[in-house]
Amino acid sequence: MTASLDAQKRVVGTNQVKRALQKDEVEKVFIAKDAEERVVKDIINMCNEKGIEIVYVETMKKLGKQCNIDVSAASAALLK
Repeated sequence: MTASLDAQKRVVGTNQVKRALQKDEVEKVFIAKDAEERVVKDIINMCNEKGIEIVYVETMKKLGKQCNIDVSAASAALLK
């Protein structure tokens, strides 16, 4: 499941995920369990409103690695 983050079209980072959610371009959202709640709260609320699946990843570092980036990431999304 998480391997698909590398293979498919995606956005990484809270602002990019929020923007994609507003445009209804998101299929699935990934959120790091250790991300600060204030950072991901809006994303979680938007996903719940739109019925978009949220997958929780253990750490921000792991999420960044799964997205093939060299930094940690609080959130990422697969695009439709």
